Amino acid sequence: MKKPESYASVWDAIADTPGQAANLRARAELMRQIAALVKTKGWTQVEAAQHSGVTQPRINDLLRGRVSRFSLDALVNISTALGCRVRVDLEAA
Repeated sequence: MKKPESYASVWDAIADTPGQAANLRARAELMRQIAALVKTKGWTQVEAAQHSGVTQPRINDLLRGRVSRFSLDALVNISTALGCRVRVDLEAA
């Protein structure tokens, strides 16, 4: 019997390459932080959409964690529209 594979994260398990896993991880983290900001502000989805310059269905996708529907670029744009500064850190593997 073959031993099951083990992965460092769910992103590593579903991505084809380490680069794709890093991209998924970064998008998920940005989405989590945007969702936390929306919750902290007490905004409805409509209000969050107005503040971020996107539609309410787009905010719904974000709040539901639909990572595949967002690029890093789109998430950075939403973040900056909400008045946030996005910072990227690199760590040696």
